[in-house]
Amino acid sequence: MRILANDGLDIEAIEKLERNNIEVNANHYEKDELNKIIGNYDILIIRSATTVDKELIEAAKGTKLSLIIRAGVGLDNIEVGYAENKGIMVRNTPNSSTNSVAELVLGHMIGISRFINISNVTMREGQWNKKAYTGVEICGKTLGIIGFGRIGKSLGEKAEALGMDVVFYDKLIKIDNKFKYLPLEELLGKADFISLHIPATHKPIIGEEELKLMKEGVFIINAARGGIIDENALLESLNQGKVAGAGLDVFMREPGPNLELCSHPRVSCTPHIGAATVEAQKRIGEEIIGIVMEYATKTKTIAI
Repeated sequence: MRILANDGLDIEAIEKLERNNIEVNANHYEKDELNKIIGNYDILIIRSATTVDKELIEAAKGTKLSLIIRAGVGLDNIEVGYAENKGIMVRNTPNSSTNSVAELVLGHMIGISRFINISNVTMREGQWNKKAYTGVEICGKTLGIIGFGRIGKSLGEKAEALGMDVVFYDKLIKIDNKFKYLPLEELLGKADFISLHIPATHKPIIGEEELKLMKEGVFIINAARGGIIDENALLESLNQGKVAGAGLDVFMREPGPNLELCSHPRVSCTPHIGAATVEAQKRIGEEIIGIVMEYATKTKTIAI
């Protein structure tokens, strides 16, 4: 069996796979070269840097390739339906980065509510803006979570432990044993902090009209997918003071996000690092090993 980990893979996972006589190529190939060599591999493993579009799938059609694994949660950079129609299975690792993303969101929440982001910048410029940086505590505030899957639920539990009142909205989940469901419009009007945890959408779920429904001085965090917030509308709301701060780990353009938004004094931004912890990468590697071994057993590709 041959695996191409086009966006890299945890070294321990590579070593474990190789001990099972599985060849792993962890080099990165850009689109044109990838299209040429993809048929030489049984499995393609990607992160967010590689896009599996119809052209790549066509290049793989009728070759050895029969499984694509997304080392992460989102599948928006893979034409899943098209791949499966061509006989190529698609899997992801939904469990591995739950804690790391939830912790990053909390970091952004505290960063923007206490001016940690901008004070890091101004102090390096020799400024001492002690009186300008009077923030707010998250304890006692309402956190509205949009999207209540694994990550949303994990964030809710952490936020409650820090003294926050947690409510949520989800298209599919209406009942939870611990937290209260609210319709989206009601959540937008009630929450002091809003965090998004939904897949990519065809159009922003948070736009000009949704921003109008929010409280004055609301804080918004997006560590899900770029494009689910209208960045122009968000920037305008930040400039008007409607939104007190925004924590962003994802953007409509990656790389090369909106610099006006990223450099805004009330924005804390990170370059899509939600899953970028040592622990999460090890868990992703372990989850991928499980998927590969399951695949190998079913296809009798190698002797386990």
